[in-house]
Amino acid sequence: MKRLAHLALVAIALPVSDGVAAQTYPARPIRAIVAFVPGGATDIMARQVGQKMSESMGQQVIVDNRPGGSGIIAATLAKQAPADGYTLFFGTISTLATNVATLPKLPYDPTTDYAPITLTSSNPYVVIHPAVAAATLREFIALARSKPGQLNFASSGTGGGAHLAAEMFRSMAKLDMVHVPYKGAAPSLMELIAGQVHMTMSQPGVMLPHARSGKLKVLAVTSLKRLASWPEAPPVAEAGLPGFEASSWQGVVAPAKTPAAIIGRLHAEVVKALRSPEVEKRLRAEGSEIGGIAPEEFGRYIQTEIAKWSRVVKEANLKIE
Repeated sequence: MKRLAHLALVAIALPVSDGVAAQTYPARPIRAIVAFVPGGATDIMARQVGQKMSESMGQQVIVDNRPGGSGIIAATLAKQAPADGYTLFFGTISTLATNVATLPKLPYDPTTDYAPITLTSSNPYVVIHPAVAAATLREFIALARSKPGQLNFASSGTGGGAHLAAEMFRSMAKLDMVHVPYKGAAPSLMELIAGQVHMTMSQPGVMLPHARSGKLKVLAVTSLKRLASWPEAPPVAEAGLPGFEASSWQGVVAPAKTPAAIIGRLHAEVVKALRSPEVEKRLRAEGSEIGGIAPEEFGRYIQTEIAKWSRVVKEANLKIE
């Protein structure tokens, strides 16, 4: 009798295989952690994708907004969650790449603390200026070179993706320009429209409405190909700086060691959501490039982005407190 009891205890203690876990998954709601306040681009992405996943998977995907600390609060919370497929992290270029380059003693490692699921979208930055006497990017570069230290560029915050993209542009073009950081995209946009700054890089969804109204001028886009939403603007790589490419991006990860079968299911569901007519229409209208790459490819992409932006920070000798 004692031996039978021991055998029963052993049977209860055996782990459930990935396959069995995937067959019963999901059995309860899934939490989607977002590092920003409601209403922002990442929050909207999480809610739209989450809604489609809820409809498809039969369990609600609940968005959990945890803003603050340059995304560290949300990223750490996701890192510490059980690796069971019930916690997702909608990360960004900042939380999964540039934070490594700009913030010392980061309490998480994007390459080891998470299981990549997929890239959801990428948004090339738009190079724009209101009234500088340059009709093309080449002319702007020539003008800036002729006036070292006299032209400036705005960003939505020191160390952010748009700031680092502009620093890479400045470095590759060999320009002496002054960085003017703002606390967010809105104030930097207003100052640009007012002509207080000469250039900035920001996402198409934010800037193109003002360009269409004539308040701003689009010189180039930072993607490797033209945007369907603004086809007349050439890529920076074609317009004066061969090899230049920079994009803001978003993606989904789960805590490290989440079972591979569940990661595969989540990947399929996120891609299905991205391909839905409603989500795809919104992303196209914003000038976004729709993601959906395999988990392994997304993992390699994160590593490449970390290396690229770490190099930019070092070459620009940026000191970010």
